[in-house]
Amino acid sequence: MSSGLFKEPLSRRGLLRASAATAALAGVGGLASACSSGSSSSGSSGSKVLNVAVFAAQTQADTMAKAAKTFEAAHRGVKVKFTGTTGTDWNDFFSKLLTQIAAGNAPDIAAVATEGLQLFAAKGLAQPLDDYVKRDAAALKPYFADVHPALVEAMMYQGHLYELPTDFNAGNMFYSTSLFTSAGVDRPADNWTKDDFYNIAKKISAKGGSTVGYDWVVRLWGSWTSWMYANGGNLLTESKWDGGDWLWNTFYPNNPAAAGRKGGWRWGDPTADSAPVVEALDYMVQLHKEGLSPSPDVGGGTTLQGLFASNKIGMSVGGGFWAGGLHNAGMKTGSFDVQYFPKWKTQRHLFGTGGYGIMKSSKNKDLAWELLKTLVSPQSLDLLFPGNVTTFPRKSMSTAARYATTGPKHWNVFYDTLDLDNTAPIPAPPYYNAMAIALNKRTTQAMSSGNARAALDGLQSDLETAAKTG
Repeated sequence: MSSGLFKEPLSRRGLLRASAATAALAGVGGLASACSSGSSSSGSSGSKVLNVAVFAAQTQADTMAKAAKTFEAAHRGVKVKFTGTTGTDWNDFFSKLLTQIAAGNAPDIAAVATEGLQLFAAKGLAQPLDDYVKRDAAALKPYFADVHPALVEAMMYQGHLYELPTDFNAGNMFYSTSLFTSAGVDRPADNWTKDDFYNIAKKISAKGGSTVGYDWVVRLWGSWTSWMYANGGNLLTESKWDGGDWLWNTFYPNNPAAAGRKGGWRWGDPTADSAPVVEALDYMVQLHKEGLSPSPDVGGGTTLQGLFASNKIGMSVGGGFWAGGLHNAGMKTGSFDVQYFPKWKTQRHLFGTGGYGIMKSSKNKDLAWELLKTLVSPQSLDLLFPGNVTTFPRKSMSTAARYATTGPKHWNVFYDTLDLDNTAPIPAPPYYNAMAIALNKRTTQAMSSGNARAALDGLQSDLETAAKTG
């Protein structure tokens, strides 16, 4: 979904897409050749190299590498190399990274979002961080005190912590202030409902032409799945792994937001054909039939952001990364704003978070851990993600001054969503790649056929097969 409208950087959540020619040249081979066999290497001068794989264009990876300069200065003789790769979405990146690892060219560290955390942990490719965190608990307390426990729990699997969150994005609702004004619509209330949303979408779509009230994209995050969460549904049965008490007791004692936290989300049997899920996708079908929403594209959201920036869309699901993306697309401060996602049966939101994981095959795990600690400092986070292209995990970094140049006016929505109605991460089991492919296929089927039930019956079968085969 490349529109070519955006200046780099665009977004943390993989909304960068290379051209077909670039993808063909880079591919898996490009990423693999850039990283040394055996994970770490020595350059011609004998300096040690830590290789970091990131989901980004190489130009972005080079910019991100600035975040490691402080680390390099403190560890003379060590060079940190960020290697980027592109794709339509996270499953593309993970497939390439897995191929690279299988070929014996694993990086020392890899950027892994929610979508792939359990995949890498279950395959035994990622190193648990528990012992490191316990050892350096005193130094890490300021970090954890600044990070919402929901983000930390999303980085756990089977009771172990695998990453320190470096960013996140919740599925909020962005809206065009000019289209709202021209349609006579005020900013929705914080507790606005599905009916409020529908009435607004009708007023904006009534303007005619190519303007629509709502648009979305076919993928797991920022898709019709936000409606699924609002309707009290999920693609998989939810529970949590035991464990993690050491972490919650050490860093979050007496914190109400940590109540009930355990050892990570445990995704159980598929429930893609359950009533709340079917109702959510069917709602998208009905919006399309009524002309309130077009047929969605598959993959990353650059086309979606381009249409929004061109004032063709009244509302769309977006996270903190949209602030920087829309600003880079030329939208002026005040021309867009953000609100919580509307309430259906609940106002539950979904989110995805990201961080850096140490590969178990790395020969320099201790050194990699020192880098991870450096990367979560406010100074390093600013360098990793310049220009409001994500939401920082450290609440102290969400300030009016930060959003003064890009907007939106109600930037506080981004972080405050984490405290709203049991907001939770997107479902991402160890077989995430297969699930992502099946979700895209069946969603496209539903929108083209107009039959959500049949498509989700198919998705249920797909997920049951994927769960069995791993």
